[in-house]
Amino acid sequence: MACCSSSSWVLKPRTSAWSPCRRPPSAAGCRRSLIVAASTSKFANENREYVIVGGGNAAGYAARTFVEHGMADGRLCIVSKEAVAPYERPALTKGYLFPLDKKPARLPGFHTCVGSGGDKQNSEWYTEHGIEVLYEDPVVALDIENQTLTTLTGKILKYGSLIISTGCTTIRLPENIGGFLPGVHYIRDVADADSLVSSLVKAKKVVVIGGGYIGMEVAAAAAGWNLDTTVIFPEEHIMPRLFTPSIAQRYEKLYQENGMKFIKGVLVDKLAAGPDGRVASVSLRDGSIIEADTVIVGIGAKPVVSPFEDIGLNKNVGGIQVDSLFRTTVPGIFAIGDVAAFPLKIYNRMARVEHVDHARKSAQHCVKTLLTANTQPYDYLPFFYSRVFEYEGSSRKVWWQFYGDNVGDAIEIGNFDPKVAAFWLNSDDRVKGVFLESGSPEEFAILPTLAKSQPVVDRAKLQSASSVEEALEIVKSSL
Repeated sequence: MACCSSSSWVLKPRTSAWSPCRRPPSAAGCRRSLIVAASTSKFANENREYVIVGGGNAAGYAARTFVEHGMADGRLCIVSKEAVAPYERPALTKGYLFPLDKKPARLPGFHTCVGSGGDKQNSEWYTEHGIEVLYEDPVVALDIENQTLTTLTGKILKYGSLIISTGCTTIRLPENIGGFLPGVHYIRDVADADSLVSSLVKAKKVVVIGGGYIGMEVAAAAAGWNLDTTVIFPEEHIMPRLFTPSIAQRYEKLYQENGMKFIKGVLVDKLAAGPDGRVASVSLRDGSIIEADTVIVGIGAKPVVSPFEDIGLNKNVGGIQVDSLFRTTVPGIFAIGDVAAFPLKIYNRMARVEHVDHARKSAQHCVKTLLTANTQPYDYLPFFYSRVFEYEGSSRKVWWQFYGDNVGDAIEIGNFDPKVAAFWLNSDDRVKGVFLESGSPEEFAILPTLAKSQPVVDRAKLQSASSVEEALEIVKSSL
């Protein structure tokens, strides 16, 4: 997670959080003026009081929050580049990639908001709640003064209040080194995942480029297909932004037991095509060549800020800068999810978080701010997790969770059979972050409390804990 000092960004003052009127949009006078404008104008969207740009996780949870407040019907429009209603994107690198005989996830099974126990919001759900959704027509221009948007097909859309929820796009290898060859895959949407599944059905030799989240989840899925799979990355171990070397070693061994091969500490030079034009090999900077008929690239993502650059970007963490209520520097325009650079209150710094948990919570907080008198600052606790090897027949399922900040000294407890835990302590022996693999529901449930409370613990006592359970009790007793 990228971050920087909070002093690097100052929010411009404003007179109001609301636009186009100074009362909350739920006020009758404001609604009436927008309804009149909608009935007499030539704009392409019928619902104009609130417009969400982007059709991902955050948009789906924002829509649900509008419905919960009775402010969606005839008022809300979502503009999306995707062909389907918002869905729980994490499924694309997990259950969606399971072999076809191992019950892979498919739509409509994972539309938002099933990931948090909510309704399955398919296209009919949006129609039933009076929400207008424009599919496969991304926004390409913004006119702040006239409060209009222009889409790729030339539609002119009017908005009263605007929520930018454009998320991220994958970082791709350059075309001149083979990054766009047939058989080279990137995963961001359902179409990408469908294309990859089509390749996996025929694949024999798979190369995964990248040892982070996407790379490791895709590699775990490939193991279920019993394919010859090689994972290549420039760092010394997998998940370097979160895992310590010893934690990474445990997971690397598990992957190797499932047939994975690792090539570490080396950069990709180019991808080469075979006689049929498809990718056939990956050349590395050290001169070695790896055969491959399918390549998956997972080397990161970047926020989709175009065409909203004039609203104000954060140059340090990327994305559109907002305050603790997700307001941008332009009254009436908000940004949520992956694209928002927001104040991370608990650690007093700016951050941009690319994770479904933040996408959900930022959407809910933003809409409540917009529709009510809520002025409570967003107080987010960083949370990351992964669930892999969960297909039928897997010898070992992996499910870990992390809360907090991985700064300071990491104390690891457990033998990974199946549990292992890690606690990050600062110089004052205060807990800053906590990691747990294969915890019980009760153990997972206590993690956010430990990370948020940041108790001071007895370091020597924690280091001498004989089990994960004992270590958790030691930290809990310090609350």
